[in-house]
Amino acid sequence: MSTPILRLLDGGMGRELKRIGAPFRQPEWSALALIEAPGFVLKAHTAFIEAGARIITTNSYAVVPFHIGDERFEREGRSLAASAGQLARQAASSSREHVTVAGSLPPALGSYRPDLFDHHRSVGIHRELIAGLKAHVDVWLAETQSSIAEVRAVAEALVAEPGPLWVSFTLVDEAGAPPRLRSQEPVIEAVKVAVEVGARAVLFNCSQPEVMAHALAEARNVIVQLDQRIELGVYANAFPPVSAEAEANNTLLEVRGDLGPAPYLEWARSWIAAGATIIGGCCGIGPEHIEHLHLHLIPSSEEIEA
Repeated sequence: MSTPILRLLDGGMGRELKRIGAPFRQPEWSALALIEAPGFVLKAHTAFIEAGARIITTNSYAVVPFHIGDERFEREGRSLAASAGQLARQAASSSREHVTVAGSLPPALGSYRPDLFDHHRSVGIHRELIAGLKAHVDVWLAETQSSIAEVRAVAEALVAEPGPLWVSFTLVDEAGAPPRLRSQEPVIEAVKVAVEVGARAVLFNCSQPEVMAHALAEARNVIVQLDQRIELGVYANAFPPVSAEAEANNTLLEVRGDLGPAPYLEWARSWIAAGATIIGGCCGIGPEHIEHLHLHLIPSSEEIEA
């Protein structure tokens, strides 16, 4: 049996935009650069590609009413999503390497807030994003999904759209406990639903590195039991534990001092050992982390030929 090919995903777009000087404030978050200075979005995508990422995510995460408001979303949501898709495609096409563009489909009504979920409204928001992104993306990435219901809403919104679906869940930051979504639903049940809706990859993101390997192990067991060929992946954040009352992207959280590129590499090795073939980073993980992963995890052309 051939060894699965490891692919690197990009890192956290919001912090990278802020770091390179893009306009950045609440409540727009990473959408502000898309609105006011899209050249910075292209620059951030390019930095991750040059670092070694071969999957980049469209900067559409904050193109939702939660961040840009209901009126602006109704007026500009689809066109902003299209701009996010175009910029990611431009960066990918400018690379000499093959770069996959993943269309980000975020929690429609706020990150880490499964309590605010409304199925009908979520489906409508996702359909607007999909309409703007669809001409530019290779895969759909439903990311930072806090509940099974959120995933079902994405699947309904995508029912008439071609292209693979990747589903990425965010977890309770409680190392050693049975892995759960932020809705408290077990990872085992969440992965079963991901299989049910036809996901081609199951990932875990926007949670601490410490909780990822256990979730991967449970996901892998479900996939084996159901006799599925589904990839696994991880892109963790660099935050301290986030409380159950917190809202993701509500403020710019401090980054842990123990998650520089070298320590993050060691976590990545543990995820690969647990079955992950897609590795990247979420909030607080920058191009320097991806570059370190690329240097130490991706074989050179000389090694491949040997």
